[in-house]
Amino acid sequence: MNDTNLDQVCREIRRLTLESIYSIGKGHVGGCMSIVEVLAVLYYRVMNVDPADPKMPGRDRLVVSKGHAGPAVYAALASRGYFPREELLTLNRTGTNLPSHCDMNKTPGIDMTTGSLGQGFSCAVGVAIGSELAGDGATVYTIIGDGESQEGQVWEAAMYAAHRGLSNLIAFTDCNRMQIDGMVDEVCSLGDLDAKWRAFGWYVQRVNGHDCNAIYEAIQNAKRREGQPSMILLDTIKGYGVQFAIDAGVGCHSMSVTKEQYEAAIGGLSGR
Repeated sequence: MNDTNLDQVCREIRRLTLESIYSIGKGHVGGCMSIVEVLAVLYYRVMNVDPADPKMPGRDRLVVSKGHAGPAVYAALASRGYFPREELLTLNRTGTNLPSHCDMNKTPGIDMTTGSLGQGFSCAVGVAIGSELAGDGATVYTIIGDGESQEGQVWEAAMYAAHRGLSNLIAFTDCNRMQIDGMVDEVCSLGDLDAKWRAFGWYVQRVNGHDCNAIYEAIQNAKRREGQPSMILLDTIKGYGVQFAIDAGVGCHSMSVTKEQYEAAIGGLSGR
């Protein structure tokens, strides 16, 4: 798939995400928008998956540990054909298959139930170990937040993944520099995150998280790495592509979406 098509995919994922959040009136717009490019690259260019057979043996897996980004994941899945796009308008409603945080027992294409910060990352390490033991050839991908990286559970899992030399595990950190209480550096600084992951025994790269080509090349580099897991640090903007969310700053963590904001954002995406 060429770059123009990936750009179109990103716009579509953003539009579908906004539609679903607007349908319920409130949601995590900022943290959804900052991972759209990595979702597009994974689902449309990299991952070995089959929307017609979500449980396909040997498929690649994606564990989205930063659970607030669920609506963006659902939008990517619907765009890819895992379920009808109309279902996105049932987000967070009674009886929905699209709950606030991703649930592997409800949604086709979700490989692990997540939500509690740090928990999904630990699960991804376990899935990678299971895949290695099964010899199914799968690559396991996982996405965590920079605020989430303040959780001790993340670093326990990181240490064990390096101990096991899990070269089939490729992780991404969404470095949008914001969390619910403020800027990450002000709440609890992560310090030199590149050096920290290297110290834990991971192969580390840092790229522009809104550049699909850069993300793709980093993934290819990670796949060629043997004997250690990979961390790709994504420099992102919280709310990227949706101006009202960017303008809200830390207030875009969970926010109401007015009709005027929604219409302006959809118009902006259509005109880009």
